[in-house]
Amino acid sequence: MNPLPSAMPGKSHGGGRLLFFDAHNHLQDERFEGRRQELMTAARRAGVVRMVVNGACEEDWPAVARLAREFPEVIPSFGYHPWYLGERTNGWRETLVKWLDQTPGAVLGEVGVDRWMLENPDRWRRYRQGAVSFAGDPPDWSLQETMLVAQLEIAAARELPVTIHCLRAFGRLLEILASGPRLRAGFLLHSYGGPFELVDRFAELGGYFGFPGSFLDPRKQRQQEVFRRIPLDRLLVETDAPDQMPPESYRPSVLTGPTGNLLNVPANLAAIHAGLAALIGKPLESLTGQLAGNFDRLFGVQRPGISMESRDVEG
Repeated sequence: MNPLPSAMPGKSHGGGRLLFFDAHNHLQDERFEGRRQELMTAARRAGVVRMVVNGACEEDWPAVARLAREFPEVIPSFGYHPWYLGERTNGWRETLVKWLDQTPGAVLGEVGVDRWMLENPDRWRRYRQGAVSFAGDPPDWSLQETMLVAQLEIAAARELPVTIHCLRAFGRLLEILASGPRLRAGFLLHSYGGPFELVDRFAELGGYFGFPGSFLDPRKQRQQEVFRRIPLDRLLVETDAPDQMPPESYRPSVLTGPTGNLLNVPANLAAIHAGLAALIGKPLESLTGQLAGNFDRLFGVQRPGISMESRDVEG
């Protein structure tokens, strides 16, 4: 694997550094194995002070919990991603509740619904397999809905914020959220790819909208137009590392993974903020402050040991 290049530092204003909050990543991903301390050092130098690390299945929940113990920046999130529902055990619910209840500051996610994989099963298998052959079928729609509602009920009972994955199912997701358990703590629509016409209705239910670096690609005109119109108090920024690589001009840091593919890293968060600021025509400093407040409203100061105002970021 190649070494990480120097991360882009947060810019100064008013005598201090800009602080950045990654609303969604997968630092536990096995493609980062053996490099996480290096990744966190680079992220700190880039001004990243908080990140939500999302589990996807029972197999990786213990790794998420370990990262939260090792790195105070990490907000641990546990949930069953729709892609992995076929691997659930009979005791998945009890296991999920255990991790949520026993892990300080835990939130719920990544959960959701996904019609794309049902429409594109061969492409989904290729994404799933990585370096290992995968021949399973995508979880059917009925199971996806059942599992989503069950996990929303767990979050609602504990008043936890939720991170939601959705592909090609935003209308149905809105119906589930409107008729299902009330998520008083709010929710993040991770890498929101739905239409602008649904934004107000999701926001009324407590929704925030995650902007990933991949949306800075000039080919993502539709998504860019939606985010130009989303209210500032409902925006969050995410890396989704190691996936959703930003365009080259917005990725000062990359990592070469085990199979030779380039991986997105949390240290790119500052550059993604700069790209979003340019996209929506807002000063970087004021946008960063707004996003910090949005992050705190949804996820709160879940982990002790970091002062957002006075943390000594390595330079």
